[in-house]
Amino acid sequence: MAFLDHILEIPAYGWKDEQGDLIKPTAGQILKEFFSRLNIFKTRKNWLPFFSWLKVLCLLPFFVVFLLYFLSWWTILAAFVYSMIIMGTHGTIWHHRYCTHGAYTFRNKFWRFVTQNLTISVIPEEIYVISHHVHHAKSDQPGDPYNAQAGFLYCFLADVNHQPIAKDLSEGDYCRVRSLMKHTGVQANTYKQYQHWGSYVNPWRALLSWLLNWSFWYLTFYLVGGHALACSLFGAAGFWAVGVRTFNYEGHAKGMDKQREGVDYSQKDKSINQVWPGLVAGEWHNNHHLFPKSARSGFKPLQIDLAWYYIKLMSILGAVSHYKDFKKQFYEQYHLPYQREKELDVKKGLSKSFA
Repeated sequence: MAFLDHILEIPAYGWKDEQGDLIKPTAGQILKEFFSRLNIFKTRKNWLPFFSWLKVLCLLPFFVVFLLYFLSWWTILAAFVYSMIIMGTHGTIWHHRYCTHGAYTFRNKFWRFVTQNLTISVIPEEIYVISHHVHHAKSDQPGDPYNAQAGFLYCFLADVNHQPIAKDLSEGDYCRVRSLMKHTGVQANTYKQYQHWGSYVNPWRALLSWLLNWSFWYLTFYLVGGHALACSLFGAAGFWAVGVRTFNYEGHAKGMDKQREGVDYSQKDKSINQVWPGLVAGEWHNNHHLFPKSARSGFKPLQIDLAWYYIKLMSILGAVSHYKDFKKQFYEQYHLPYQREKELDVKKGLSKSFA
């Protein structure tokens, strides 16, 4: 825990007060921190948050062109499927279950590379992975980088304000960061390079990867459906890039207690299972907090899990060599005991009514 206490760059307003309670900054404080951390003229070490939002801004013109010139029933349908289902599911498959939790293992680097680039590249792995380990260790507690109890804006701008790694890590702690990232295939900076750039990933490699990924997908979409399809799907990726930043606020019930008996079994935090994110991206979030290392989080029959279907298919094809599935443990430890308890309550109620 000590390592995770200081692995992320602490915002100017801090994580907690002297009493250990969560600091809930004002909107002004959050915005001030946001623009300060995007300022690459202040320090080159702000390059990664700037780079992350630069991608979003570069997707905006595609979205505008889509609305102005290519709006039709088929482009709307394509954009909906791409943003809501394909981008969302890929985020679960790649960033969440593989990069962060290592829920499955690829047969070789080729299949890892294919899976990494299945969609338009938007979110830098480094920003997502390290901070998500902290999120699970401190879920809904001070230090959680997207603590929903601090409000919508706190979560929405977390990738800049709360998720980047600290810029003054010791060499030993930086090695631990590298160990958390090495399986992703993202090449690491040396410690000396980290001290220069303030990041795990090198900006020139990140820039090259971005240009190659976007060039490949624009050409592919163009060959399939012309500029209409290409602009529509790139615009859809931009829509998703903004929308995904709202997920943890919603997935942790906006900081309120909204867990439902027999639906949300993890009570150590405020996470909830939501139907829409579950259906379109396999994000049954409360289930995930029960078993974060599981390649499947849709444990019940009606909990569709598209991310799991991809992983399972890749396993059948031989591209995935190993995966972890905690469905059996979910039923044994949580669902079946709950059902037995309810059946017992019903029997007791019937006995009293006949007495």
